[in-house]
Amino acid sequence: MSFFTAARALVAATALSAASVAVQAAEVNVYTTREPGLAQPLFDAFSKETGITVNTIFVKEGLAERVAAEGANSPADVLMVVDYGNLIDFVDRGLTQPVKSEALDAAVPETLRAPDGQWFALSMRARVLYVSKDRVADTKLTYEDLADPKWKGKICIRSGQHPYNTSLIAAMITKDGAEAAGAWLEGVKNNLARKPGGGDRDVARDILAGLCDVGVGNSYYVGLMRSGAGGDEQKAWGSAINVVLPTFKDGAGTHVNVSGAAVAKNAPNRDNAVKLLEFLVSEEAQEIYAKANYEYPVRAGVAADPIIADLGPLTIDPTPLVDVSKNRKAASVLVDDIGFDN
Repeated sequence: MSFFTAARALVAATALSAASVAVQAAEVNVYTTREPGLAQPLFDAFSKETGITVNTIFVKEGLAERVAAEGANSPADVLMVVDYGNLIDFVDRGLTQPVKSEALDAAVPETLRAPDGQWFALSMRARVLYVSKDRVADTKLTYEDLADPKWKGKICIRSGQHPYNTSLIAAMITKDGAEAAGAWLEGVKNNLARKPGGGDRDVARDILAGLCDVGVGNSYYVGLMRSGAGGDEQKAWGSAINVVLPTFKDGAGTHVNVSGAAVAKNAPNRDNAVKLLEFLVSEEAQEIYAKANYEYPVRAGVAADPIIADLGPLTIDPTPLVDVSKNRKAASVLVDDIGFDN
């Protein structure tokens, strides 16, 4: 073999090796607490559009602890969870990094993301009221109305310590202060028809059974029930209720929680991670969110699923979630102090 032939072979081999590395690098690793089936349509669409493979690691519990234990060698690129409290927990533990992206900032409302780009909401679920179709005529209620003595013995709710409820209580503290929020929570406790517990769909079940007339639940469960996704029994629960999109007494809007994501601090595929987040707030992905799990899109102009759209127009309470999050611990303490779940 001549010198030039050998040289050309070496160049070709080097180029092939570089190409192989590039192909191997066309991936992104997502650590998520979301059920894989819910997110997979989104990841499939992203891979089809970009050629980037999405590797998912489902971690039901202890996601933050796992990433922290893996340290600088963690393969995690994206941390995807339900509940903004989990996202803020990642930030507080130093497990995320800031992202500057015009696409993300344009699509995600300012109140639904970290000011420094440490996390972004990807979809929303509203904290709404389920009311009996047969026994409740009110169509406009506030969260504060839940403490009205006229509802004594008529309210059902899951545990006050559940993140969906501590978030609502924290929002009340943010708006009115801890003393007023405590008095309100005492009023709600006095109106309970049963001990707090179960899930949001159980609230609808108990309304159908006549155990209570008013309950607190998330909007997307209405879609899951009324669509028949949970079977005929749950469809009957969803058919027994009307849904009120309440506001606080200030009338500013309805409280929402979110699913969201952050780029991991030690992400080995950071650029691909940012691309994935940007895709997840695109019109295409937001439509998938709406159809796959009956969640509200965060991107303006993208329609909710018809079942959710029929609930009426959603006006989001403008209190930034980062402000509400500061009172979540106080909300949890308040639940225990008044013995709400006892």
